[in-house]
Amino acid sequence: MSASATLLADPPESDRSADRPLGEGPQRYERPALIALLMATGGSWLFGLSRNGWANSFYSAAVQAATRSWKALLFGSSDAGNSITVDKPPAGLWPLDISARIFGVNSWSILVPQVLLGMASVAVLYAIVRKRFGPAAGLAAGLLLAVTPVATLMFRYNNPDALLVFVMVAAAWTLLRAVDDGRTRWLVCAGALIGLGFLTKQLQVMLVVPALAVTYLIAGPVRLRTRVYQLVAALGAMMAAAGWWVLLVSMVPASQRPYIGGSTDNSFLELTLGYNGLSRLTGHRPNAFPESSGGPGFSFGSHAGALRLFTGESGAQISWLLPAALVFAALGVMWCGRATRTDARRAQHLLWGGWLVAAGAVLSFMSGTFHDYYTVALAPPVAALVGIGTTQLWQRRTSGRVRSALAMIAAGTALWSWVLLGRTPGFAPPLRWIVLVAGVTAAVGLVAGWRRNGFRLTAAAAGVAAAAALAGPVAYSIQTVATAHTGGVVNAGPPIAGARSGGPADRGAARRWAGMGPTAVGAHVKQLLSVDAGAYTWVAATNGANGAAGYQLATGDAVMPIGGFSSRDPSPTLSQFERYVADRRIHYYIEGRQPEARGGWGASETDRSPRTVTEADKIGDWVKHTFTASTVDAVTIYDLTRPAGAAPPHGT
Repeated sequence: MSASATLLADPPESDRSADRPLGEGPQRYERPALIALLMATGGSWLFGLSRNGWANSFYSAAVQAATRSWKALLFGSSDAGNSITVDKPPAGLWPLDISARIFGVNSWSILVPQVLLGMASVAVLYAIVRKRFGPAAGLAAGLLLAVTPVATLMFRYNNPDALLVFVMVAAAWTLLRAVDDGRTRWLVCAGALIGLGFLTKQLQVMLVVPALAVTYLIAGPVRLRTRVYQLVAALGAMMAAAGWWVLLVSMVPASQRPYIGGSTDNSFLELTLGYNGLSRLTGHRPNAFPESSGGPGFSFGSHAGALRLFTGESGAQISWLLPAALVFAALGVMWCGRATRTDARRAQHLLWGGWLVAAGAVLSFMSGTFHDYYTVALAPPVAALVGIGTTQLWQRRTSGRVRSALAMIAAGTALWSWVLLGRTPGFAPPLRWIVLVAGVTAAVGLVAGWRRNGFRLTAAAAGVAAAAALAGPVAYSIQTVATAHTGGVVNAGPPIAGARSGGPADRGAARRWAGMGPTAVGAHVKQLLSVDAGAYTWVAATNGANGAAGYQLATGDAVMPIGGFSSRDPSPTLSQFERYVADRRIHYYIEGRQPEARGGWGASETDRSPRTVTEADKIGDWVKHTFTASTVDAVTIYDLTRPAGAAPPHGT
């Protein structure tokens, strides 16, 4: 029998008694193991959660605004005065908003919903894989998702990616239900979930859509014409689930809603196709960061290319088991080579493999803004493929060729972990050698163990191989849990020297370019901003949403983020700002950091030109020529109720 035929074959009946713990029926260990997995996942992710503080203060400030204004909650405004939205749709904030409205604005109320979404993602992934490949495969897939470093990071953080990943996994579950019975309602549910994902992070949810559509077109149990109609219905559900909010934004007059942050023309369509669309893929983004901060193609993460997911910080986020997942994706195609078109196992291989390849290709080659934590979108298919693949090969372990395949995968995974751990030589130095020795020893045991001592030695070798494969990602996940993460540029695990945005120097530069560093608010500034706060729509205004977020979270009052996330959005215009000041709606203007405030983040005073002057620049110039500066806690502040020449505020 050929090697491929051996790998394709099901285990003979005489050998299946040894495989019953991996069987598809209910097992005694299954429920306790699942409960233990979820409790361990939730407990580890909740441990020391408050050390992240406000995490990404850009989003935390939006949550604070939502507790003060229902309009801010609906539109995803950065401030309760509803001057501008965050640069994403608001769905990713809604679970956090609701939690903060119930439990108050604090680190736990903002971050715990993310942990719950992560636990739900683990549970749904388990349920999907378990249905066709048995409880062992389901538990393995859930465990692997839970210990993936980038998943550990993002399910403890307040970026929208937690809800995005949950929605993608839930859409996979509903799609596979449709493959089982051919009912349109499951396709409609999948479409609605993708629509929710669009309202979470716009086009990023589309990474999973090709795999969903192709899987149902190939494996759906009804005739082709009906499958096409059903997918059209799913498309309609997706458009309805996302379109109601898009329609609301387009129908509400611009004067009665916040400016759409990140857009050049206050249009959600332009935000979708531009700043959060083609610009992410091509690197051309006229309203994000200027050429002086890196130019077209500038990225906070690893360089674009076929090896992006294996190099720099991205490799440490997601690639520990990525080579094994690619091997198992190929083996899955072989295993299902003789299966019928509607085979449910075949459908899962198509789904997970298609998701991994399509999403991986986009993330690898996108030349626009890229953050290494985007790779969390690959965590579910990697976990599913490895969970399925290892248990499938284990069930065929009586074949020498299968054991050799297991041995090569075990050794290769250990070797790759050795390489990844070598990029952080100061982090647990002995671990990389322990992993390598254990992986190679386990590989030898898998090949030779069956002939000498049968099941016991082979099982022991498999256990050692699993431990070696998990040691690296588990260690990085533990380090992630034990480390505080704040700001907009975050990565799991210890810093990688020399990696782009990996070392401390590079990360600091990224924060300066994007204005993502935390704003420390002195006691005197906080006290000053609290004076007559209730009489103003905004207690202050300052350049950039990240700068404004620090003041807003410190005071609990609305602070206008001039120019939005990048300080380059035309919100407000100079004329609008002058009108707000004349109407006594803004109390103070806080001067932003220099030189970033002029010409965009990273620009210098010598870069000044009409092309780079923004509305934020014009507002800053007008304020400086109209009002008198005071210094409080080393911060330059202008009282907009006192023109130049008037007495300064008391206590300054």
